Amino acid sequence: MNTNKNKNVAELLSPAGDMERLLAAINFGADAVYLAGKEFGMRTSPSNFDMENLKKAVEICHKRGKKVYLTCNTLPRNDEIERLPEFLSETAHIGVDAFIIADLGVLDIAKKAAPNIDVHISTQLGAVNYMTARALYNMGANRVVLSRELSLEEISTIRAKTDPKLELEAFIHGSMCVSFSGRCLISGYLTGRDANRGDCTQPCRWKYSLVEENRKGQYFPIVEDSKGTYFFNSRDLCMIEHIPELLKAGITSLKIEGRAKSAYYVSVITNAYRHALNGFYETGENFKPDKWIKEEVLKISHREYSTGFYFGKEPGQVYDSGGYIREYKVVAVCEGYKNGVMQISQRNKFFKGDKLEVLEPGGKPFKFTAEKIFDEFGNEIDVAPHAMQRLFIPIGREVKTGAFMRKAISVT
Repeated sequence: MNTNKNKNVAELLSPAGDMERLLAAINFGADAVYLAGKEFGMRTSPSNFDMENLKKAVEICHKRGKKVYLTCNTLPRNDEIERLPEFLSETAHIGVDAFIIADLGVLDIAKKAAPNIDVHISTQLGAVNYMTARALYNMGANRVVLSRELSLEEISTIRAKTDPKLELEAFIHGSMCVSFSGRCLISGYLTGRDANRGDCTQPCRWKYSLVEENRKGQYFPIVEDSKGTYFFNSRDLCMIEHIPELLKAGITSLKIEGRAKSAYYVSVITNAYRHALNGFYETGENFKPDKWIKEEVLKISHREYSTGFYFGKEPGQVYDSGGYIREYKVVAVCEGYKNGVMQISQRNKFFKGDKLEVLEPGGKPFKFTAEKIFDEFGNEIDVAPHAMQRLFIPIGREVKTGAFMRKAISVT
């Protein structure tokens, strides 16, 4: 697996909402992870990292040649800003490799409180032109995370007109929202939970109707079809088939969205893009991902996919549903292998005789049939119904620890 030691090789950057997801990211091929402490990060739903766990995370990643980027990308208010210098200084001492920052005041504080730590400018700042990128570089930024609304042509222009030492990062996969560079007010208006402070309730995924001012309680559907209308609901981004175009545009770091997503999501998507990126470097600009790689991105919960704004057109919305497409479910995680038997921890119900897939760290998925299942007492069982139950399955090949077992969901 590539560890991005060559600076001319693009970095694969994965999300880490907690320690489990961090380990998933680095085991399945990420060059770096981005995560948050208990404050100042744009996601409050993941567990995030206290100082003790952040130190462990940095140690684990650095031991394996991976980098750790700490999100400090909320827009702090007056009462918070006074706590920030100590927070940045302490996390710098722990050894994070960069801060991800969206606020110019935070940038100024970071350069003073932790002058030796790289600064990455968050997509929240909304950098859409080369003059902004230049200005940020002159202020001390090492990297700019570009606005999601840019086309590849616009990114190429930014690359051509900025210092080559300035790194450019862009999102390549994951959720998009009805906002500009992630800055949205809808959640704050409707629920009091501010999306710009890491507490989004995702109202863009909700179903809406029209109410006339004098007819309160009388709802008029805004009909796209019989299921209603989800007119804020963005498609998910997927660029798995466009690695050559991304790199040709000059993107330094390929970023996967999803700090609130599961370890399975992080594993599958990181693994797919790792193989796609490695395949590009082996094949060149005519690279096309293998069929199995393209199929992998369909085996996690996702909305309809698009290529975002990269090719000069808007991604569009999903109008018939606010939910996810789920074609597979995780049934177990491998905890070890010995003498032809895989030890697993159950996640979802499955049965003896089920046809399952295994996705190992760094590997291509393979299929097998669970011909026999044994409980921890050695009793053969026909069904595995209990979450987190320890089970044993004979299998004809060794399976790596951390591998996921999944099952196709029958459509009725």
